Amino acid sequence: MANRLSVIATRTGDDGTTGLGDGSRVSKDSARIAALGDVDELNSVIGLLLAESLPAEVATDLLTIQHDLFDMGAELCIPGHAALKDEQIAHLDARLAYYNAALPPLREFILPGGSRSAALAHMARTVCRRTERAVVALARADTVNPPVRQYLNRFSDLMFVLARFINKAQGNPDIFWTSPNARKVT
Repeated sequence: MANRLSVIATRTGDDGTTGLGDGSRVSKDSARIAALGDVDELNSVIGLLLAESLPAEVATDLLTIQHDLFDMGAELCIPGHAALKDEQIAHLDARLAYYNAALPPLREFILPGGSRSAALAHMARTVCRRTERAVVALARADTVNPPVRQYLNRFSDLMFVLARFINKAQGNPDIFWTSPNARKVT
């Protein structure tokens, strides 16, 4: 493991291909690499969110999710490999129920924002939705294990709820959308 990433600049991708975990090479614009890139970006956005001041339980959950996203990347990197487990999806479901129980019922659509950390949670939610679309596109061309799609679907829901939870924890109210007819024009 210590020498696993001993060389970063291999130059093997100069021809527009990249290596998968099974040793095969694919085009850098393939559906599999697009999905992998989106998972990587999602993990990076979570890293950015973790750089903010967050409730300890949220930070703990996000760190667990980062590890899960690495498992997902490994699964996508090795065609036919299964890394995500039903238990990881069940964990997201449990955390979603936990955070949702601490929030008032939603009475209207909300706008992304409030605190900076809640806005970053919303950003993670939208990147997660794009990642989910990339995985669905990959699944049309190649096999993708159902837990990958299920995890992303649950995670985007969790990020919406976490954005609300973070705002509440930081004393910021949800910002409700108002219809064009109800807005005052000044």
